[in-house]
Amino acid sequence: MSMEVEKLRQALAGNIKKRRKILGISQEQLAEAVDLSFQTINGIEGCRIWVSDKTIVKLAQALRVEAYQLLIPNVEPGRDDISLLPPELLLTLQQMKTSIDLQFDEILKYGVSR
Repeated sequence: MSMEVEKLRQALAGNIKKRRKILGISQEQLAEAVDLSFQTINGIEGCRIWVSDKTIVKLAQALRVEAYQLLIPNVEPGRDDISLLPPELLLTLQQMKTSIDLQFDEILKYGVSR
């Protein structure tokens, strides 16, 4: 696994765990909120499982943050202090946000994901 992929997994895992603790919810409660198993949430937080973009969106909704914030290394989710990130990462995050927004627009328009 490349170092960049590992950093992304660690960011996702750490941010989910931090945000979950801030909200005072257990892994079981988060799993129920996003219709996943406890083992899956545990695997995500343990960097053993990677998830789809749709699952990241569900996790973000349950944790009350923007999806891209779960992928930002060393930034507390729920804060909009992303100005310290490298421009390449900011561009990638904006592209992800645009893609996710388009998916939501499609879901709202057609009622189901295509």
